[in-house]
Amino acid sequence: MTTTRWAPGHRIIRRAPERHHELGHHAAWYIVAGVAATGLQAVLFLVLQPVLGPQPANLVALAVTTVGNTEFHRRVTFATRKSHAGKRHFQDLVTFAFYAAYGSIVLASLDAVITEPTALEQTGALLAASVVGGIARFAVLRWWVFARRKA
Repeated sequence: MTTTRWAPGHRIIRRAPERHHELGHHAAWYIVAGVAATGLQAVLFLVLQPVLGPQPANLVALAVTTVGNTEFHRRVTFATRKSHAGKRHFQDLVTFAFYAAYGSIVLASLDAVITEPTALEQTGALLAASVVGGIARFAVLRWWVFARRKA
């Protein structure tokens, strides 16, 4: 006869409450950092767009904010979890490449729909795209880059 292990704290019975608290903590700091980084990215884009054009301005703004945002997440959002430096740098590179391609597609799509989009329309499209990409990035950061290590 098979018996089930009904020990307190056993994973089948219940999840540790501190893990739920940790998820809320991570999500809250991620949102704070995301709003700040996205705001900075928008300002940089608006300043650089008249000088460089939309695509290069997006890349420069993205490069600056991606590095700062990821470092913030390492030091604050996911400070209770460790990660390998190589994994973090690889994640920075993948994040930058994703957002660069994604932002370029968004700007090209906007150009296809609107003949002469304004800088504010371009910024709005990039901000909307950042929200969608940010949700995916949170999952990648939490469950891959800063994944909980098994004892």
